[in-house]
This record gives sequence, C-alpha cells and structure tokens, in this order.
Amino acid sequence: MNIALFGATGMVGQRILAEALQRGHNVTVIVRDPARFTIAHQNLKVVPGDATDADSVAKTVAGTDVVVSALGPSPSGSPENLLKLTRSLIDGVDRSGVRRLIAVGGAGSLEVAPGLQLMDTPEFPAGWKEIAGAHRDALEIYKTANNLDWTNVSPAAFISPGQRTGSYRTGTDQLITDEKGESRISAEDFAIAILDEVENPRFKRQRFGVAY
Repeated sequence: MNIALFGATGMVGQRILAEALQRGHNVTVIVRDPARFTIAHQNLKVVPGDATDADSVAKTVAGTDVVVSALGPSPSGSPENLLKLTRSLIDGVDRSGVRRLIAVGGAGSLEVAPGLQLMDTPEFPAGWKEIAGAHRDALEIYKTANNLDWTNVSPAAFISPGQRTGSYRTGTDQLITDEKGESRISAEDFAIAILDEVENPRFKRQRFGVAY
C-alpha cells in the first residue's frame, strides 16, 4: 500500500514508519524540513509539507491509499494547536481524494467506569490534563468528518519504547487494563496495531484503544 505519514520523527511515528517499511509498504513521509530527516529506504519518499495547512496536506497526500498521523500537541506548545491541525488534516485529506485517515489520539478520554473518563479521575496527572483535553476535543472533530473513513487510535494509559511482541488487545471507548489493573503498551506494539488497522480496517469511523 501507499501510506502518507505525518509525525514520523516522534516516538510513535518512528515506529509506525519502521513497521510499515518492514511490511513492504511504500511510505511518503511529510515533514517541514526534509533535509533534517536522515532515514533512507528504497520504499521511502520524504517530501516537504505542513500539516496545519490544508492545501499542503491535500497536495502531499494525493495519490496515496491511506493517511496516518502520529502528530500530537507539544508539551511546550498550545493544546489548541492540535485542534487546528486536526481540522487541517481532515480538510486536506478530504480535498485530496484519499478516503482513509488514521490518527493517533490520547488515552485520557477512555472510560474507566461508565461516564467517567481517565482524565477526570483524581489520579490523572494535572500536568497532562490540557493535552488530554485537546485529544478529547480532537476526537469530537473526527466524529464530524462524514466524508472520510477516519479512525482515531488511543494508546494505553502508559506507552513507552519497549519490546515488539506482536501481542495486544483492542477495545473501543473503555480503558483496557491487565490482571493487575495496569494499562500499558509498548510503542512498538502500538505501531503494529496501527499497521494492522491500515491493512485490515476494523474500526472505520470510530475510536479504538490498544493495550496489553
């Protein structure tokens, strides 16, 4: 498949790229400055683009089969930027003629009990509430993207670099926990779940979560 990827330099994006190339897909990475992107591969193309500019998005993703975004709000930036970026991606992808858009979301809006989201629990770190709120608001924007087969993918409560086991569980709007009550996933296995969704769509026009 031909995959357009935004956010390929981040923790999750790097692993999505590696997983996609390992599976033999052709990947177009879209970055602001291609000269700073040092990865080379026969199935990889790097082009300049701006995810916050719908015209740029439409131009750079045209002709691909699916667009994957691993972009998120910067801890040092305004969470509002994620909402601008989300609208730009949806608009640009729609104009490009590509119908599928898969975006990495957040875990904060997953439910830990009926009507209670993780970010609204007392244990949720205060410093992450703004970012979690931005991801929650972005998900609501995706739900209005009626012209696209969009998918929003939430990681477990804790995600970090780790082992690539190929094992994971999926859910929809509820936080997935293990027998110890923990919610974890490695960035490597999270990337596997995203590429599995790219190849075999199961969650069109909805959010799904990934954890062990």
